[in-house]
Amino acid sequence: MGLEFISNPSLSERTSLRLGGTAEVEIVVRDKQDLDALSDFLLKETLRPFVIGEGSNLLAQDGQLDVALIRTDTPPGPERVEKKDEKLIVRCGAGQRLPGLLGWAQMAGLSGLEGLTGIPGSVGGCVAMNAGSYGTEIGDLVTRVRLWAPGQGLIWLDRDQCDFSYRHFSPTVGMGKYLIWDVELVLSEADPKKVRKTMQDNYEKKKKTQPVTAKTAGCVFKNPEGHSAGQLLDRAGMKGARLGDMLFSDIHANFLVNRGKGTSANAIELIEVARTSVKEKFDINLELEVIIL
Repeated sequence: MGLEFISNPSLSERTSLRLGGTAEVEIVVRDKQDLDALSDFLLKETLRPFVIGEGSNLLAQDGQLDVALIRTDTPPGPERVEKKDEKLIVRCGAGQRLPGLLGWAQMAGLSGLEGLTGIPGSVGGCVAMNAGSYGTEIGDLVTRVRLWAPGQGLIWLDRDQCDFSYRHFSPTVGMGKYLIWDVELVLSEADPKKVRKTMQDNYEKKKKTQPVTAKTAGCVFKNPEGHSAGQLLDRAGMKGARLGDMLFSDIHANFLVNRGKGTSANAIELIEVARTSVKEKFDINLELEVIIL
């Protein structure tokens, strides 16, 4: 099929926060047969490789960035692989959009993913960040993940060869830089109507407590142990705090919102103000969850 190269891709068009300048190139990979060509490109180029996914947890800086974006577009969609008692093993490509996987699982009568309702992004990005909500982390459902690394090719890793922790994933075997290619998840058979009802309830709860329809990148900061980052930010006076067209949501203080004409510079400055405010008031250092590129 061949790699697709897109020159000067706009980062504001590729991120849910709608911020950022341009990268040098975007490389779209649609077939595993093209991974050797990707390896050759990365070995020859000095650009920083960055796997973009759906750009839903990313704050891209302004200007021209010396970055080669890598995006996987790997049809077909999810498929059943194996049945074990009442459990189903499901496989999907890393480029699969998470909302699409949830919709497929609901119609197929498969339960386990309902807690992830309302989280945007790709399955690969979800695994890379071990995304979670309402008591569910995707790492809890992963049975195997297939990674690709230049010079090593595609390698399946079992769950016990992976480290999943709070908003973190990494292989426990030496891989260097890698790309998530496929994921296998264990789900349970269930009544499709009950799965849909749980998803609807979760989404309604999320709409009441998070700015799910706004231009955001999800939570800006990780929750410190024993604390809620959103509550700390609220008590530090950051809810609704604004700089230009960037502000911390007045619904949930841990969500940075672009009102339309925000800039990355304003976003980064506002993040530093928030971090300093929480440190001064509570002596707690907030760690970023959003990735700054």
